[in-house]
Amino acid sequence: MPVTVLRHGPVVEAISWGSARTLATGAACPLKPASVPLAEALGCRLAAPLRALVAVPGVDVSAMDGYAVAGPGPWRVVGRVLAGGACYEAPLRAGEAVEIATGAPVPAGSESVLPYERAVADGAWVDGAAEPGEHVRRRGEDIAEGAVVLGAGAVVTPVALGLAAALGHDVLRVRPRPRVAVLVTGDEVVHEGLPAPGRVRDAIGPFLPGLVEWSGGRVAGTVHLPDGLEALRAALVRPPDGVAREPRAADVLVVCGASSKGPADHLRAVLDDLEAEVLIDGVAVRPGHPQLLARLAGGRLVVGLPGNPYAALAAALTLLAPILRELAGTAVGKETSALAGAVRPHPRDTRLVPVRRSGRGAVPVGHDRPGSLWGAALADALAVVPPAWAGDQVELIELPPGG
Repeated sequence: MPVTVLRHGPVVEAISWGSARTLATGAACPLKPASVPLAEALGCRLAAPLRALVAVPGVDVSAMDGYAVAGPGPWRVVGRVLAGGACYEAPLRAGEAVEIATGAPVPAGSESVLPYERAVADGAWVDGAAEPGEHVRRRGEDIAEGAVVLGAGAVVTPVALGLAAALGHDVLRVRPRPRVAVLVTGDEVVHEGLPAPGRVRDAIGPFLPGLVEWSGGRVAGTVHLPDGLEALRAALVRPPDGVAREPRAADVLVVCGASSKGPADHLRAVLDDLEAEVLIDGVAVRPGHPQLLARLAGGRLVVGLPGNPYAALAAALTLLAPILRELAGTAVGKETSALAGAVRPHPRDTRLVPVRRSGRGAVPVGHDRPGSLWGAALADALAVVPPAWAGDQVELIELPPGG
């Protein structure tokens, strides 16, 4: 799809919702793989298979507390081995035993481990019934050295981190999670407490980190900006220190509340001044029509969200989520459903309707005005209702879960 570049020219007509999603995905290129410490790999996807650098267990070890024995009993106890302690150096000879702890390496020559509960000890001697090979975990029995345990593309979960550490890894080769800088604009926006008359509480900044995480990225920082060209321009050129450790660390910039065409909406003018490529300027969707996507001269993408909270959510799911998934190399499936409730389509624009899944289909929950997140908070998905919808199945966009 050709890219439309605006240079002091007329505003282009809003594109369809489906075209906007496709263009947003195509505008992002997956980030290059990087080797990161285990602590930074959580939530990333593996860029290469995870192989065992060591066998598990690394040596033959005892699976029980008791006695490692050789030959038939009774056995003379000749030593003691604790987990993490020194190994018993000499091979066991027939008729000898070594007291041993769970996880401790069994001496060479050991044929089995006799658990304490089955042992009869008498001074330096012990007796009992021990089956050959019993309660000895052999080297590589769980995981062989060099074995592939997770394939490329697997999500690095907390358990996967533990597995990687157990297999000897200190760093992992992953697709990095894209970093997002959030710029919340508006003189009328307050960020705590009850808003005074004429002011509004910021409802977009609080939901973006969870949405970004769910989409495969992470918020590098959030900065609150007053209305005005200069403050916004400065933040786009060199994001303030609060956004990230390094001024240019963010892969995507999200501007909240300056994408419309009112007297205080300066994003278009600033992008024009910075000679940015404007890829999308308005989408034929309700809510969320005044959303915007541009690419700065250095290559970073800028997503402009409307100031109304539900409209901003709809725009973020239209543009931001597909971009982050593409950057992170994360695929997403497509879900469709019947609508189990009355929905009035728009004659020209796609509608994004909050719904809850049920056995009868997706049930509209209402409360879907652009300035309110009430309906979206009750919903678990947004139904994509195309223009002049005639009652057939619709696509569902999952909403970020609570945990």
